[in-house]
Amino acid sequence: MADEFKAFAMKGNVADMAVGIIIGAAFGKIVASIVGDIIMPPLGLLIGGVNFTDLKVILKAATDTNPAVTWNYGNFLQVTFDFLIVAFAVFLVIKAMNAAKKKEEVKHEAPAAPPAPTKEEILLTEIRDLLKK
Repeated sequence: MADEFKAFAMKGNVADMAVGIIIGAAFGKIVASIVGDIIMPPLGLLIGGVNFTDLKVILKAATDTNPAVTWNYGNFLQVTFDFLIVAFAVFLVIKAMNAAKKKEEVKHEAPAAPPAPTKEEILLTEIRDLLKK
């Protein structure tokens, strides 16, 4: 079983996937920062000085012993914007990869075989060969 696991772990697919996951996690942090620190503050300012992460509905007020129970829909909006930006970025990357792949396929296509000669061409070739003799 250990040998099978070693063979699986050493395949290129697993290493590529691991690199993708690590880069994806780092990219997610960048996107979260872009949305939270760059996009949302001006958007909140345009709407009237609203900080989206502070938007919430208090379902039950805080007491001396218990914190307030809140419905944090502003945080949900923030995460939704994060998702949309990541989805759009992934869409652009996949689109670019597909375009590059399509160009490679066109380069590697074998040239089409010439069409078979018509009856007239065959007849003319035979006449030419007879005249040469």
